[in-house]
Amino acid sequence: MSHKRIPKRKAAIAAGGVVALGAAAILLPNANASQDGGSPGAAAPKTLRATDASDLASQLPGLLGDTFAGSYYDSGAKRLVVNVVNGDDNAVARVQKAGAKVREVANSLAALKAGAQTLKADATIPGTAWAVDPRTNKIIVTADSTVTGSAWNRLESTVEGLGTAKATLKKSAGTFKTFVSGGDAIFSQTEAGGVRCSLGFNVTAGDGTPAFLTAGHCGVAAAQWSDSQTGQPLATVDQATFPGAGDFSLVKYDDAATEAPSEVNVGNGQTVQITQAEEATVGTQVFRMGSTTGLNDGTVTGLDATVNFQSETDPSGVDTVTGLIQTDVCAEPGDSGGSLFTREGGAIGLTSGGSGDCTQGGETFFQPVTTALAATGATLGAGDQAGGAEQGGDEIGGDPGAGAVDPSASAGDDQSGAGMDAGADPGADPSADTGTGTGHHSSSGRRH
Repeated sequence: MSHKRIPKRKAAIAAGGVVALGAAAILLPNANASQDGGSPGAAAPKTLRATDASDLASQLPGLLGDTFAGSYYDSGAKRLVVNVVNGDDNAVARVQKAGAKVREVANSLAALKAGAQTLKADATIPGTAWAVDPRTNKIIVTADSTVTGSAWNRLESTVEGLGTAKATLKKSAGTFKTFVSGGDAIFSQTEAGGVRCSLGFNVTAGDGTPAFLTAGHCGVAAAQWSDSQTGQPLATVDQATFPGAGDFSLVKYDDAATEAPSEVNVGNGQTVQITQAEEATVGTQVFRMGSTTGLNDGTVTGLDATVNFQSETDPSGVDTVTGLIQTDVCAEPGDSGGSLFTREGGAIGLTSGGSGDCTQGGETFFQPVTTALAATGATLGAGDQAGGAEQGGDEIGGDPGAGAVDPSASAGDDQSGAGMDAGADPGADPSADTGTGTGHHSSSGRRH
């Protein structure tokens, strides 16, 4: 959190070179419950960037109405695939004209949402989660390692009642939890002890003052936040949602003159400009920055996910969070609240929780940025972009030329300690150099 100005050292880091985060193309599986649609002689689907596919996907529900049954991005073919039901020729023609590929599927979105409501009513069990996967046209239900005995039987019975054509049940080796410990990011002191979380994205609050988004469970845990473990509070929680319809907080900087550029610090002196908020699209490659595990990438695997965390305050209770993004990006304690974004600089989500780690993998869930912005009345970015990198050439995955980061040294590397200060000694105490300048970077952590 910078105070009034960005120190020269930090500004130099912010103006660092472009970042290359290349990764292998993801080949999507064929859905069992679908077949290719389209009229004979129809134009071939257009090749689309992930950002353009996301923009097109966001327009489809209004264009197709009840015929629309979800969509996903085929990153291998660079095409948007759109599910339709009922074989509506007009709908198929509209999708093809828009440049997407059509698939006719069995389950409508309404049917899948009804199935999710059944799960909510009959299987809200700590350690469970479910999300809609348009690639399979099913609800993917996941149970962590704590779901055993009668709880497992209850969940299995509920899923079986939905039918194999509508839902699939799988087991996770880890335990679903909010990522609430470790990380060098933002700090607070409470009666219960110290709390660490991560700054997600800088924003402008509805009243025009600088602020940032982070995880909701962070805002519930503590009201005031600092950029060091022993520093004075520099920001105060304005709104916080957790559990329930999301996991997000809006935290306002106490100094209205704070400079808060719209960028993510990805370590090694590199930043990525964040240019817009985007809806998540299944199949899109995404990147997560966290102060425990550094920069990691993966794929969006599900939307409108519901996660039932074991309550941390009631041993027999459950903290249910809805409307999340499901991914296969790894995360560990200390990464909570951190940024999920695309190679083009689109803000996608805020790290909420999940299972597994960056050795074995697992499932991770994110609060959609678009929902958080709409709920809080904030807008992405800041009025003062001082210290930001040049717009030209900041697209991730560009030619790894001068100033670029080699993918093998970026995504997936252990960057613990990089966090808020990419110029610090990686072996130093993570709290030793997180003073001024923290606010214009994105990092991660958790609550207790």
